[in-house]
Amino acid sequence: MQPKRLKLVAAGLGTCAAVAMGALGASFAEAPNGTGTVSQGIEITLGETSTESVAPTELATSFASPTVTAEPPEGFGNGG
Repeated sequence: MQPKRLKLVAAGLGTCAAVAMGALGASFAEAPNGTGTVSQGIEITLGETSTESVAPTELATSFASPTVTAEPPEGFGNGG
């Protein structure tokens, strides 16, 4: 009978702790400023570093070419 009683006491203490956390959280929470709606909030602005520009009509592409060329050794696809 002792383990069952211990579980009941632990459950009661856990419930009391949860209620106490809720009460403390509600008491330390800041009061809302007026009767606002969900959509009201901080205004989003663009920073000074943002610029508007038009996308180029053609993409500037470059083709990579190797700077060093080498001959493969014998037996590696050169027919020998």
